[in-house]
Amino acid sequence: MLQILRVILEVLSAVFSVWMAAMLIYQLILGIFGFRRKAKDYQDYDPKSRFLILVPAHNEEKVVKDIIENLQHMEYPKELYDFFIVADNCTDRTADVARQMGAKVIETHKRTEKSATGKPIALKKALKIIGNYEEKYDLLMIFDADNLIDPNMLLEVNSQYIDKNEPEMIQCYLGAKNKKGPVAWFYYVCFTTSNRFVQLARTRRGLNCGIGGTGYAIKTKYLFERGGWTTMSLTEDFEIQIEATLKGKRILWNHNVRVYDEKPTTFKASLRQRVRWAQGQWFVALKNTPTLFKAIRNKTISFREALSVFMYMYALFANIFVVFQAILGGVYSLLDVREVVDQAWYTTVPQVFLFLYSFLGLFYAADQMDNHVRPSIKTLPLMLYSTAVNLVLAVVAQTVGLFLYKRQNIWVKTEHNLNRLSCMGSLYEGENYLPEYEDELEIDKLEA
Repeated sequence: MLQILRVILEVLSAVFSVWMAAMLIYQLILGIFGFRRKAKDYQDYDPKSRFLILVPAHNEEKVVKDIIENLQHMEYPKELYDFFIVADNCTDRTADVARQMGAKVIETHKRTEKSATGKPIALKKALKIIGNYEEKYDLLMIFDADNLIDPNMLLEVNSQYIDKNEPEMIQCYLGAKNKKGPVAWFYYVCFTTSNRFVQLARTRRGLNCGIGGTGYAIKTKYLFERGGWTTMSLTEDFEIQIEATLKGKRILWNHNVRVYDEKPTTFKASLRQRVRWAQGQWFVALKNTPTLFKAIRNKTISFREALSVFMYMYALFANIFVVFQAILGGVYSLLDVREVVDQAWYTTVPQVFLFLYSFLGLFYAADQMDNHVRPSIKTLPLMLYSTAVNLVLAVVAQTVGLFLYKRQNIWVKTEHNLNRLSCMGSLYEGENYLPEYEDELEIDKLEA
C-alpha cells in the first residue's frame, strides 16, 4: 500500500515539477527583454483623442479630493476629456466632496440588500447613464479613487494610441503611493519587478501585456461593440484582458507615465484583497481555458500569444504547488528520510538561485532603472522578511481563492487613507511623480 502511495505521489510531484520548471524557464527568458533601458517606442502627437474618465468610488471621502484635483490639472486640452466620479452605494460624503470640488458625479445605489454591488456594477451603470459614449469619446480610462496620476498621462496615451494604429487597450505603469512596512514593501517589489520584466518585456516581444485594474484605456468603439461593460467577476480587469486577447485584440503597455495606487499596510487587509483577486483569477482562468484552446485551433491568436496567456492565467498554480510540495516533503520524510536528505541539495540550490535572481536581482535592477534608486544592503533584511511572510499570505490566498472561485458576487473593499501630502516624497527619495445582474438605473442619477 505504501509503495502504491509513493508511486502516486511521485507522479504528481513530477507533473507539478515539470509545470513549475516550464514557468520558471519561460519567465527567465521573457525577463531578458526587460533590460534594455529605452522604453518609449512611439512618436509624439498633438492632442486629438477624446477621453472619458471614470473613477469608481465607494466611501472614499478621505482620498477622493486628490484624484479630482489631479484630473482637473492634466496637461491636456480640457475640451478633449471629461471625468466623472462614480459614487457607488456610498454612505459617506464622497459625492458631496466631489461636487464641492466641481467634479461631475454619478451616484448609483443598490435597489435591495441582495442586489449586486462593486466596481464592475458601478462601471456598467455609469456607461449606461452617460450614453452614446462610443460617439462622444475615443478612449475610456479608468482610475481608482485613491490614485495619483502623472499629469501628462492623457498626452502620452493619445500619442501611443495614434502612433500604434488605435489598439483596443493601453495599460500605464503601475506605481505605488506607499512602500513603508513589510506588506506595502512587498507590493512595491512585485509591481516594480513586474512592470519592467513582465509587462514591458511582453510588449517588446509583440505580446499583450496585462491589465492592472487602474490606469488603463479602452477603445470606446471596441467596448460598445462587445456590448458595453459586461465583465462582472471580482477581477474585471483580468477578465476583459483575457477576453480581448483571445479575440485577437491588442493590449499595449506604456512605461512612460504612471498611476500611483495605495497599497495595503496590514496583513489582514492584504489577505482579504488577495483572496478576492485569487477568486476572480481562478474563475477567469477556469472559465476561459476551453476558449483559449479554441482560439489556438481557429488561429485567432498566435501560439506565442496563447502560451503567454496560459502561463499568465495559471501563474496562480505556483502557490498551490508550494503547499503540495510542503505536504509531499513531509510524507516523503516519513517514508524515506535518507532519500529526502540525498535529494535536498540538487532541489534546494536551484531554488535558492532562482529566488536570488527573481526576487532580489530583478527587483533591484528594475528599481534602479525605473525609479533611480540604487541597490542598498540596508533594505535586505526587510526584503527577506517581507518576502517570506507575504509568500505565506499568497499561498493561503490562492488556496482559499481556488475553493471559493465560484463566488463572484461579494466585493470586499480595500480601505484607503493616504492623501497626497502623506505620501509625497516617501517613495522616490526627494523625487515626486506625480453572471447577469438586474438593471438598477432608475434610482441612479447624474449631477454636474
